[in-house]
Amino acid sequence: MTDMLDTPSTPVKINTGSLLTPEVLADLDRSIDDVSTATTLPPELYTSGEFLDFEVEALFMKEWLCVGRAERIPNVGDWFTVEIVGEPIIVTRDKAGDVRAMSAVCQHRAMQVCEGEGNSSTFKCPYHHWNYGLDGRLLGAPAMERTDEFNKADYGLPNLKVEEWLGFVFVNFDNDADALTPTLDRYSPFVHNYDLEHAICPGTFTLENLPWNWKVMFENFNDGYHANRLHQFVQDFCPSSMTEFPVAWDDESNVIFRTAGYTHQDGGFNATHRAIMEIFPGLSDEERNRSTFALMPPTLCFGTAPDQCFFFLVRPTGPETIDVEIGYIFHPSSLEDPLFEQKMALSDAGVQVFVDQDQDATTKVQRGLRSRFAPRGRYSWQEESHIQFNRWLVQRYRNAWPQP
Repeated sequence: MTDMLDTPSTPVKINTGSLLTPEVLADLDRSIDDVSTATTLPPELYTSGEFLDFEVEALFMKEWLCVGRAERIPNVGDWFTVEIVGEPIIVTRDKAGDVRAMSAVCQHRAMQVCEGEGNSSTFKCPYHHWNYGLDGRLLGAPAMERTDEFNKADYGLPNLKVEEWLGFVFVNFDNDADALTPTLDRYSPFVHNYDLEHAICPGTFTLENLPWNWKVMFENFNDGYHANRLHQFVQDFCPSSMTEFPVAWDDESNVIFRTAGYTHQDGGFNATHRAIMEIFPGLSDEERNRSTFALMPPTLCFGTAPDQCFFFLVRPTGPETIDVEIGYIFHPSSLEDPLFEQKMALSDAGVQVFVDQDQDATTKVQRGLRSRFAPRGRYSWQEESHIQFNRWLVQRYRNAWPQP
C-alpha cells in the first residue's frame, strides 16, 4: 500500500476574504505583460459574485454599452426594452427623430413601466398610471394634487447618454462619459466598406442563462488560437496560423480586434467554406480574403465576413451566467434574393456547428475555472487579443479599485 505521506500534496484554493485587495490588484500586472511572458487572469475573477458586483460599478456603470441596432426603432414612437446588470432600459425614437434611452423604472413606486417592444406616444406605468413622454418627462400623475411640493419636472425617467456608431446604439449610465466614436477609430478602416449604417439586420434571437462568465464569452469570441483546432474541418479555410493583429494596442481605445485570413477568397463559416449571401459590394480584394473579430467591451462582440456581419450582445445575469442576443447583418441586396430564407437556413446550419462547439468549450472552461487546479496559464502568440482585453480591463479595475 502506498504510504499516504508519499502522495503529492493537493493544491487547495482558499479565499477567506475579499478579492479586492492591493495584493490582488498588483498581481494583475502579470496578465498585461508581453504576450510571450504574460499569464491569464486569476480564475476567481470569473467565478466571484463579489468581483462581478465590483465590475458592475467599475465597468458597466461607466462604459458604453451596446443595446442593439438603431434600425429596430425606425419610426417616431418605436421603442424596445433591454435589461443590463439588473437595470431595465427603454430605447426609443422621440418626436424629433432622435434615439433616446432612459430607465424603465417608474419614479413613483419603482415598477417597470413597459416591457418588450412597441410603438406609442407615451409610456404609462400600469401600476398607478403615471404617464411619461418619449423624452422621459413626467406628463401626468393622477391624484397627486394633495401631495406637498410635488413637481412633475422632478420625477421624469432618468435619461442615459446615447451615441450611435455604424447603426449600433450605445448607452452610458455616466452622463460625464467621453464620446465613444473617437475611441473606435483604429477599427474604422476595417469596417468602412461595409456601409453598416445602410445594411440590414433582419432580426435577433437571445440565448438565456448560458453557464459561463461574461469575460469567458469575450475571450472565446476573439480567440484565434482555437479557430481550426476546436473548429477543425468546418473552419480549415480560416486557420489559426493566419491570425494577425494589425494595429498596436492603444490604452485610449475601446475596441480590441484581430484579422483572420482565408485560404481562398469569399470564405464562409459553413460546411461549404464559401460565402452564401451577396458579397458586400464595396469590399476590396483584401477584405474578401479575411474576417475581422472585434470586442467593444463590456457588451458587444462583432465580426465581419465577405457576405455578412454578426454580433453578440453579452449581458451578465450572474458571476457565472449570461444572456446573449445574436444578430446578423447583410447588404440589402441579400434580402432581395428570392432564396434568402433558404440561404439563411443553410447559413444558420453552418453557424450552429460553431455554436455547439463553442458552447461545449466555454461551459467546460467555466467549470474548470472553479477547480482548485485552475491555472494562471500562458498565452500563444495567436492570443494577443487576450492581452489587449486584459489591458482594457485592468486599467479600469485600477481606476475603481477600493483604497486600503
